[in-house]
Amino acid sequence: QVQLVESGGGLVQAGGSLRLSCAASGRTFSSYVMGWFRQAPGKEREFVAAISWSGGSTYYAESVKGRFTISRDNAKSTAYLQVNSLKPEDTAVYYCAAAQPKNGLPPRLREYVYWGQGTQVTVSS
Repeated sequence: QVQLVESGGGLVQAGGSLRLSCAASGRTFSSYVMGWFRQAPGKEREFVAAISWSGGSTYYAESVKGRFTISRDNAKSTAYLQVNSLKPEDTAVYYCAAAQPKNGLPPRLREYVYWGQGTQVTVSS
């Protein structure tokens, strides 16, 4: 069992930045691929970014490439999402998730087995 707790969300003006954190407890953090997802009101949950076990490989949704950066610190059992140049359309609840993929990277949605409770990011125009 892995427990994930996100933090770092908030209200920010367009063009601003935030650093989201995902603290994990339970089983060995480094044995999981970590991902970030987001869900805006009335929309489906969408993939944002993922990072491999050691952090050597990263994957991003086209909509956030060049603005968001995913990273991890296995010694601290924490994953991060640095979000820069925020736009109003980035407003959503951001979730971190842990996966043990069996079919290559990035993991498929159904391979994410643990989820956090989410942190709200609101971008004002």
